[in-house]
Amino acid sequence: MIVAIGLLLISVIVSIHLGASNLSYKDIWTSLFHYDESNAAHVVVRELRLPRAIAAILVGSALAVSGSIMQSMTRNPLASPSILGVTAGSTFFIAIALAIVPAISFSKLMFCSFAGAGLGAGLVFGLIAFAKGGNSPVKLALAGSAISALLSSLSTFISLKYDISKDLSYWYAGSISSVQPQHIHFVVPFIVIGLVLALFLARSMTVLSLGDEIATGLGQRTHLVRLGGTIAVLLLTGASVSIAGMVGFVGLVVPHIVRFIVGQDYRIVIPFSAVFGSVLLIWADMAGRMINAPFETPVGAITALIGVPFFLYLARKDGRDF
Repeated sequence: MIVAIGLLLISVIVSIHLGASNLSYKDIWTSLFHYDESNAAHVVVRELRLPRAIAAILVGSALAVSGSIMQSMTRNPLASPSILGVTAGSTFFIAIALAIVPAISFSKLMFCSFAGAGLGAGLVFGLIAFAKGGNSPVKLALAGSAISALLSSLSTFISLKYDISKDLSYWYAGSISSVQPQHIHFVVPFIVIGLVLALFLARSMTVLSLGDEIATGLGQRTHLVRLGGTIAVLLLTGASVSIAGMVGFVGLVVPHIVRFIVGQDYRIVIPFSAVFGSVLLIWADMAGRMINAPFETPVGAITALIGVPFFLYLARKDGRDF
């Protein structure tokens, strides 16, 4: 964990350093501890680069922990917010909100994101409940893909019908380039509550990942654990989508990497997922800046390049080793 946190700190410093114009590490240090508002480099660090790095930490950790919780609750290696319709649901409700109230405040937009996340997850699991032959990793992934496609199509229709395509394109692409300090202030409490709740449930998630029968035999109230886990996922994913849009596959890739390194104990998996998710999104954001400089590639496109091959690999295994 010390090594992981050290890697995260290094990643943050490098992220602040890189950009349209690279800043010296001396400027970064002085802007953080001896801020001078008349110094242009200090203003860039405080108003642009640092909020962007903090947003990457918040979104990366939230999505990675959400994926860990979902994979534990469903015992499905393909479970993640982007695959099970949660992020698409958030974007769908954001589209509705922008169509009805174009000048809607960010705080209200964030609550719409929470509601949409719940809708997406509810539709996917409701569809699976009526599937013949029970649940399976591939069935859940197919249901999630179908619901995500449906909600994304409806969002596109709304954006064209009400001429909000430009406003909604930010959430489609998945980006943290336009995050403002006030946005971070809004989402921090929700993400912190979600992370604390996930850590509180970590031991129960470990037991739940062994199966409902074993968990019940050990005296665990599985329904309460699932309810708490669902609340954590909705808080974390809804807050993430509200500031960064549809950033996919972080919640799929990171938990698998973490479990490979530290094992199956979710008291360790969840905090490590938070750190590794932050590191992944910071470096994905930096890659997006450098691939087509001086133009920026959305971070969602970079995470998709990493996540799609990983998803296909897991789908081919069909969860046999989970």
